[in-house]
Amino acid sequence: MIIDISQEVFSCQVYPGDPAPEKKELQRIDRGDVCNLTHFSMCAHNGTHVDAPFHFMQDGKTVDQMGLTPYVGPCWVARHEGNVTGADAEEMLKNARQAGASRRLLIAGKATVTEDAARVFSGEELLLLGNESQTVGPENAPKAVHLMLLGAGITLLEGVVLADVEPGRYFLSAAPLNLGGCDGAPCRAYLMTEQGERYAETETI
Repeated sequence: MIIDISQEVFSCQVYPGDPAPEKKELQRIDRGDVCNLTHFSMCAHNGTHVDAPFHFMQDGKTVDQMGLTPYVGPCWVARHEGNVTGADAEEMLKNARQAGASRRLLIAGKATVTEDAARVFSGEELLLLGNESQTVGPENAPKAVHLMLLGAGITLLEGVVLADVEPGRYFLSAAPLNLGGCDGAPCRAYLMTEQGERYAETETI
């Protein structure tokens, strides 16, 4: 089974202060044009998107330098409401390790990763951390948490849709657009169960 966990782009959530996606119909068949043709513009961090280290680190890797490994492979979906404490982070990682999916973690619910949790996550071999909010850390002060996680080589997947997803092990595919030199990029993220799991019985590092 394939579970789409991406927001629709033109109705997506937008981080306060970021420009919202816009589209313009350049050609339309019903107006006599040869085809339908759409132009669009958007922020790299609109909707479901990834953060590369360059987002908060001047010498950090950009999206095109990240490769695809962090975004594709077994992952663990945990559920949490409110602030994620260090103890909460430890419990999530424990469950992920037991399920053999400790390199990628998605947090469902209205959760905010605290600095204590970020320290715990940064001490593990996580490749990716994702959540439903448009930012992993506190919305009014995201820098410290981002620096801890991105500085530890953990790529971030923000704005995923997990309301109807049960906690457990899945196979994640969330490859971003290959935007050269950019600090982030939109992606089409989805989870796979059953047959998808057969493709990922062991981790790819």
